[in-house]
Amino acid sequence: MAQLCAVAGIGQTQYSARRDDLSIAGLLREAATRALEDAGMDWPDIEAVVVGKAPDMFEGVMMPELYLADALGCSGKPMLRVHTAGSVGGSTAIMAASLVQAGVHERVLTVSFEKQSESNAMWALTVKTPLQASVVAGAGGYFAPLVRAYMNRSGAPDDTGIRVALKDRRNALKNPYAHLRDPNISFDAIAGSPMLWDPIRLHEACPSSDGACALVLTSERSVRKTQYAPAWIHATSMRSEPTMFAGQEKVNPQAGRDCAKDVYKKAGITDPRKQIDMAEIYVPFSWFEPMWMENLGFAPVGEGWKMTYEGATALDGDLPVNCSGGVLSSNPIGASGMIRFAEAAMQVRGQAGEHQVDGARIALGHAYGGGSQFFSMWIVGNAKP
Repeated sequence: MAQLCAVAGIGQTQYSARRDDLSIAGLLREAATRALEDAGMDWPDIEAVVVGKAPDMFEGVMMPELYLADALGCSGKPMLRVHTAGSVGGSTAIMAASLVQAGVHERVLTVSFEKQSESNAMWALTVKTPLQASVVAGAGGYFAPLVRAYMNRSGAPDDTGIRVALKDRRNALKNPYAHLRDPNISFDAIAGSPMLWDPIRLHEACPSSDGACALVLTSERSVRKTQYAPAWIHATSMRSEPTMFAGQEKVNPQAGRDCAKDVYKKAGITDPRKQIDMAEIYVPFSWFEPMWMENLGFAPVGEGWKMTYEGATALDGDLPVNCSGGVLSSNPIGASGMIRFAEAAMQVRGQAGEHQVDGARIALGHAYGGGSQFFSMWIVGNAKP
């Protein structure tokens, strides 16, 4: 029988366009030190380290884990590197949790990061479609046609994406770590921002951020008494599919539906809309919130946008989504998935400060990556499963 796994410590850096004050190693140390302090532990207490990040070409440093081993206290200890595109932060947390659940280690530190200021991620993400001239630029160029397809299928009002962006950017004002914290953000400001990839506007897209996120995961007997009780991992799941194949459903990916179905089954969730108190989901472009509401089973197909209009996903709604401001407000790509997982855990620990959801007991953390092909999710609670 698998051991219980607790999220005992959480650490985040300040997210910003440039963290010139720190090297990559320094960013990781900042997040990891905060997670260790939160868990009431120190470097010698950690038995293994699991690191995750997006493609190495983002910073131009190949296999950075080789030189980061010392910075993360890995000398003489096991170290593992994970990479599943944009979902890597979530996948990294799940891999670290599996080491505890399997009884391999008692206390595991997991860290994910990105320092986008030292790269050009937009062009690194410019995908060339086989047998076609490349006409897209960055991830937005790839996903914009999927957003348009969703709009056409669902009949969602054109301002749905503006409403989602406004919600998340206002939530970010309550998160001291968030990259984009503009007190003057408004519906008109978002609507009037430049069109980057029709129908995605500038303020409906995620920023490029520097930052790192860290978690200390432990067995039940290794949990220490600290200010906040641990979050307990109730279930984890990962699914993947090829970037493209004949008959592929790109707007509502099968891998995402399968992953959600699996994580709900493991956690005993039969009605996610009623049983989950809040969700942190990977929304790099605002229109993906209603799309993922359907993919995750929170809304019928074609009706995810209605949750936005009803205010259901607002901080005071019946299913608050991205109370931290989400990926739309902070996006160190390699860490963005782990931030979703961490923020979900913070909510059930009562640790989220101004963006805390009252009475949150069960939360979903979600990440996706690649061409909507890699998915990772976990469900955490304030009580043992």
